[in-house]
Amino acid sequence: MVSAVFFDFDGTLADTAPDLGHALNRQRITRNLDPLSIDTIRTQASAGARGLLKLGFNIGPEDQDYMTMRDEFLEFYAQRLCHDTQLFPGITELLDQLGILNIPWGIVTNKPARFTHPLIAQLGLQKHAASVVCGDETTRTKPHPEPLLTACKKINVSPVDCLYLGDDQRDVKASLAAGMEPCIALYGYLGNDQPPETWGARYMINHPQDLLAYLSIK
Repeated sequence: MVSAVFFDFDGTLADTAPDLGHALNRQRITRNLDPLSIDTIRTQASAGARGLLKLGFNIGPEDQDYMTMRDEFLEFYAQRLCHDTQLFPGITELLDQLGILNIPWGIVTNKPARFTHPLIAQLGLQKHAASVVCGDETTRTKPHPEPLLTACKKINVSPVDCLYLGDDQRDVKASLAAGMEPCIALYGYLGNDQPPETWGARYMINHPQDLLAYLSIK
């Protein structure tokens, strides 16, 4: 059996796009721009502030106003952190089943800790996650393997005996670099230009509970 299962957060465990999108659209409205549809926003929701500001204003870290816009976006997001955010359908049942099987699970995300930990608490997950690693809690973020290796060390498991479920190509890259088995959440945001079939993962699922089929692959 797999020793542990790790999850990306945005677009894998939780649908955070509505609240991220509200922050972005609030910025657009204050600048007399039309709000973007939630379907448009979902494609970049896993990419955080950088991806969303690129989508909404076509700016990046190299632009003079980027840090000001980023800080404003994050402040708007913090004010409405868990208004419409919810776990994806089937996640609760999957986590319950992992508990029944005595398989620990954790969260590895590039999302900063000041957003991740309150969200985990509000979604009722804080008492059940065996390991949580946020984007500003390690020296490097995904696609570097350090966050996944850190998560494994926290609960004393070997990466080769673990699964990582994510919805972005960086999740697959981080998994493979860590020696961990990646699985792609096709129900997630999938905001990359390349189709998921080309990312390098052997396994892809359409629904969270489909992951149960891969718990005995090792």
